[in-house]
Amino acid sequence: MKQRFGIIGNTEALLRAIDVAIQVAPTDLSVLITGESGVGKESFPQIIHQYSRRKHGQYIAVNCGAIPEGTIDSELFGHEKGAFTGAKESGKEGYFAIADGGVLLLDEVGEMPLELQAKLLRVIQEGEFYPVGGRKPIRVDVRILASTNRNLIQMVQDGEFREDLYYRLAVLTIKIPPLRERREDIIPLANVFLEKYNEKYGTSKSFTEEAELCLLEHMWPGNIRELDNTVHRLIIHSDDGQVASGE
Repeated sequence: MKQRFGIIGNTEALLRAIDVAIQVAPTDLSVLITGESGVGKESFPQIIHQYSRRKHGQYIAVNCGAIPEGTIDSELFGHEKGAFTGAKESGKEGYFAIADGGVLLLDEVGEMPLELQAKLLRVIQEGEFYPVGGRKPIRVDVRILASTNRNLIQMVQDGEFREDLYYRLAVLTIKIPPLRERREDIIPLANVFLEKYNEKYGTSKSFTEEAELCLLEHMWPGNIRELDNTVHRLIIHSDDGQVASGE
């Protein structure tokens, strides 16, 4: 079983995605990484940064879905002192300024408010932005990577995502396959998680054949994250040295 960059799997589509990430890394192309929740998208921007000319620069990952809509502008682009109620008196650098010379990952980019997408587009096109309350543009040299579990093309058609921004972000797209399309990787992954929890709890448990069969037959809508959680639950509930599917 191959393990590259902490990614476990022999599936052709997965190995191809890794190769594409390595090949595109030395360029400054914007890359969109797509895939369902829980497939392990977070590993691929790190591969790109590791093999890029910016590997000694900052790598900043921003979860666009976790920042309150009212503050995401300030978080990304910073603000001048006194720009709004509650703003820091000294002002604040945003993630784009912090990532200057490095790589900025916009995770869950599909959650970015529509009104902020025009500002993001300007940064990508012009390499500059205005902080909240600022009158002078700030120039930055940042490579943009983005990831999402949403269908951005459908969002464009529904008017929820700017078409011009989509094509700027998706100069190259890397699609990570879901676990249900990686059947040969399920048991090796499950064994990695089993080893992790055996070490954590000081146990030496193993899967029964029945348990392995059940793992293989499950559709895994939550992907690798669901498999990890399932193995964790099973090992806690098993009383003897074997982990059975019914436990």
